[in-house]
Amino acid sequence: MRADVFLVEGGYATTRSQAQRLIAAGVQWRLAPTLPWNKVAKNGDDIPDCAELQLLDAAEAKYLSRGGLKLEGALAASGLQVAGLRCLDVGQSTGGFTDCLLQQGAAQVIGVDVGQGQLHERLRVDPRVIGVEGLNARHLTPQALVEACEEALSERIEAEPEDNDTAPEAPYAWMRNGGMVDDDYDDSQDAKEHEIEAFKAERMAKARARAAGEIATVRQRRAGREDDDLTPSFPFITGDLSFISLTLVLPALAPLLAPGGNLLMLVKPQFELQPGQVGKGGIVRDASLYAEVEQRIRACCAGLGLQVVGWWGSAIDGGDGNREFFIHARRAA
Repeated sequence: MRADVFLVEGGYATTRSQAQRLIAAGVQWRLAPTLPWNKVAKNGDDIPDCAELQLLDAAEAKYLSRGGLKLEGALAASGLQVAGLRCLDVGQSTGGFTDCLLQQGAAQVIGVDVGQGQLHERLRVDPRVIGVEGLNARHLTPQALVEACEEALSERIEAEPEDNDTAPEAPYAWMRNGGMVDDDYDDSQDAKEHEIEAFKAERMAKARARAAGEIATVRQRRAGREDDDLTPSFPFITGDLSFISLTLVLPALAPLLAPGGNLLMLVKPQFELQPGQVGKGGIVRDASLYAEVEQRIRACCAGLGLQVVGWWGSAIDGGDGNREFFIHARRAA
């Protein structure tokens, strides 16, 4: 079996891209404790199905994506503690930041992403997580967030569910299973044929309306999620966004930050600069442009009443090789 596939199917990695980073960091295998280790040199190297595997550097596998390692480094650099806090994760994607927050003790993480079906299943079923899909962070408002969370936590049920207890009893129901009656049997309460036919027609009409989406429904929280807190005010907000400038998103996030709350956002310079300032392959090669990006985002925060507390480089570069940063801002108490 291919080495990267072996790691995913064996539970050592959540994706093949993560498996490939683990292989680059060092992976070896052997068939028995008495045999020597074999180092995996390439992603396509063959590993026997029954082999014992060893990761020489398991850091890449600590979180569902390498984003978790970025946020871990930023939390350590800022000294922020998220244990027991309700957090908002903007640009949730597969859930690397969310995974990190939970492992750091966050009480709840509400995640927002413009995409669909990206959140890892392990987080999707975690009762501490609410994943909101198809919502652009630029258009976030407190009301829109609460409504989207309600939809994510709820199921739709028919406003007037079918009442099977009042279904008419078919004529001669006593004859089923060989039933017998005597001459005193009273059939006056048995449904008439026309009543049965009318009931069947009603059920068929409702089935057609249901298939056409014409049945009125009401929203009801799924079992176990009735008490989830959806207050659109968070003591901690973080995010990892692509293909949009933070200056377009921060105005939507500021009203969601609780008084005294902390904002810790990943900054990707390639999305903060003009196309002519970004080199081939989307890489920012002129380091002097980083100061321009920092100044622009600091000014945006100031205009929103947020105090910038810190700015530093990410512990890990972006997957494309771009240098990335974190900005830490705080709302006045």
